[in-house]
Amino acid sequence: MNIHEYQGKQLLSKYGVPVPRGHVAFTVEEAVKAAEELGGSVFVVKSQIHAGGRGAGRFQDNPDGKGGVRVVKTIEEVRENAEQMLNHVLITKQTGEAGKKVNRIYIEEGCDIARELYVGMLLDRETSRLTMMASTEGGMEIEEVAEATPEKILKVAIDPATGMLPFHARQLAFGLGLKGKQVSAAVKLMLSMYKAFTDLDCSIVEINPLVVTGSEDVIALDAKINFDDNALYRHKDIEAMRDESEEDPAELEAAKHELNYIKLDGSIGCMVNGAGLAMGTMDIIQLYGGSPANFLDVGGGATKERVRKAFKIILSDDNVEGILVNIFGGIMRCDIIAEGVVAAAREVSLKVPLVVRLEGTNVEQGKQIMANSGLPIISGDNLADAAAKIVKAVKEAK
Repeated sequence: MNIHEYQGKQLLSKYGVPVPRGHVAFTVEEAVKAAEELGGSVFVVKSQIHAGGRGAGRFQDNPDGKGGVRVVKTIEEVRENAEQMLNHVLITKQTGEAGKKVNRIYIEEGCDIARELYVGMLLDRETSRLTMMASTEGGMEIEEVAEATPEKILKVAIDPATGMLPFHARQLAFGLGLKGKQVSAAVKLMLSMYKAFTDLDCSIVEINPLVVTGSEDVIALDAKINFDDNALYRHKDIEAMRDESEEDPAELEAAKHELNYIKLDGSIGCMVNGAGLAMGTMDIIQLYGGSPANFLDVGGGATKERVRKAFKIILSDDNVEGILVNIFGGIMRCDIIAEGVVAAAREVSLKVPLVVRLEGTNVEQGKQIMANSGLPIISGDNLADAAAKIVKAVKEAK
């Protein structure tokens, strides 16, 4: 689960990470009031969407104008920029041309920036350890830094038996070229960041940029936090921060029915049981010249109703030109899958080719149910045969 920048800063602040003062605003008047409460002579108006690259982005109805993060000097400029952002669509490198509608903005006090750095924490799957990364290239996408100048990324792997210790943070601070009081400030910030990561079951915490001010303070000028969905039951307060307007409606609907669904850009819908089998199914569709429209894992204990819902979610994507159902019946019986597929196909008046490959428990009963349905369901003998048939059927249907 993702949250907005201002929410991330609220959480980090509770753990002792220094952040600039700021207020969220949902209307222009709220933005003006927020600036008046902050006072001062410099304000930053920030669009709040679940995507990076906001500062370098552009608004759909004003492509030649400024991006989604703007520094202003008067209350009136806060008002003008709030009007230009709220309820307008912001396009960044991460949103694609569709962009995202800005429903809220963050009004923040200005900051005297002397240096911009980067610090982030995630689970490194190669070492199976939490790893804190830092770089002198703050303000840039870390992926670009890794590709162009990988030597500028510093890493410290944390032993789970000890947790993060002060010397880990000092190692990174010295590597960033920090000196004097900057080092102690950075060490405190990094240790606080680590505690927030572990306490809140995060999957990533990223501060970009982390800034050193003219007075040598070290402050989180931005905050990106993602959470492990499987641990949200322990954090009802964090789950309440979810902004469903930022999420794909089909993915939200799938989650309500315990379906793992991710929309992709292809044309062949996939319904599979098991994440590994789903990945293999998408790969073999590509191998035979097609492109998957989604990842969808119905799980090991799916019911007939859940299968019907999965089918309808796949077809809610207008790009779907064919469907491949690939089920290995272990815990899940093939006859239950067949009943769900047949019921769903009748309910939605299926108009695209459907190929079903079943194997495992009650496979013959499942195949018989589909054969007796009177529907134009194409049976696949194995995964390769099913992939070849759905790709061919989609091409012939055009």
